[in-house]
Amino acid sequence: MSESRSRFESSLDDLGVTVSRTDEGALPATIDDAITQPAVGASLGLDGEPLAETAVDVDPTPAALREATTGVTAAGLAVADYGSLVLTMDDRGSELVGLFVAEHVVVLRESDLLPDMDATIDTLERRITDASESAILATGPSATADMGELVLGAHGPKDVHLVVVGEGE
Repeated sequence: MSESRSRFESSLDDLGVTVSRTDEGALPATIDDAITQPAVGASLGLDGEPLAETAVDVDPTPAALREATTGVTAAGLAVADYGSLVLTMDDRGSELVGLFVAEHVVVLRESDLLPDMDATIDTLERRITDASESAILATGPSATADMGELVLGAHGPKDVHLVVVGEGE
């Protein structure tokens, strides 16, 4: 196991993020195992669009978004040092699908795992400039302590499940 992958998995464990590992062929089944119905999703941008083979609604209505328990989106990058995921905002609706649900299932290609924030910012700067996109860095479940005790899920998902798609897993 690489040093970056080891640091990443340790950071995710500290954050309470569940992790599954799979390959592209088993991705639809892995997603189905990770979701709680009703589930909505935004295109993952992978070959063959794996969400088409799952129980995830990939063309949700506003009502379906409100009722959804789980949202499934892709992460564009990840930061090993912090366990952070870079969620790109796009015209596929990934922001609505990933941030306004109780449970967020995030799919990440292992090759998009970068060792540190410097490498991530350098890569992200090129992508955002080239594609005129925006992105957020999410680190674990949404949490706030504004009112005293730590509250999970106050401004986003209460639970995060990361599905890492490796080569030859």
